[in-house]
Amino acid sequence: MPGANQLDRKRDDVCVKASDLLAFAPLSPITDKGLRTNISVALQYVGSWLAGNGCVPINHLMEDAATAEISRSQIWQWIRSPRGVLEDGRKVTIELFRALLTEELRKLESGPGAAAIRYEDAAWLLDRLVDNDEFVDFLTEPAYEFVAPLPMIEEVAAASA
Repeated sequence: MPGANQLDRKRDDVCVKASDLLAFAPLSPITDKGLRTNISVALQYVGSWLAGNGCVPINHLMEDAATAEISRSQIWQWIRSPRGVLEDGRKVTIELFRALLTEELRKLESGPGAAAIRYEDAAWLLDRLVDNDEFVDFLTEPAYEFVAPLPMIEEVAAASA
């Protein structure tokens, strides 16, 4: 993070109404870079979350579960919408998503500090969520399957006594 906060990144020019949230129509073409960014950001956040971090600096921004939710939601929508077409004419499909997921996963796994982040589990979970025809409300709910249960307070107290 280049600064202590992101207060300089406010978007006072944006005014979203409820009806806007239901009208799926990209205002500009979906780019290969945009699809890859969504995949990478979701992998980075979910992998870090599974490793125990609730907020993560990604691309010089402090991100949390909401960012990962937006990323995977867009991918899910693009696959299912006839308007989910990249600017080069390719339809966003589950097959395209999986090919790019593999590529983005390999990039992240070769980066610094990758051993401490659970990218493989994040990729498996992201694939499961994006491939599911029923939209899962919160990605963290199925992610809890990957998190080891914490010991009860009484168990910790007894062990330290």
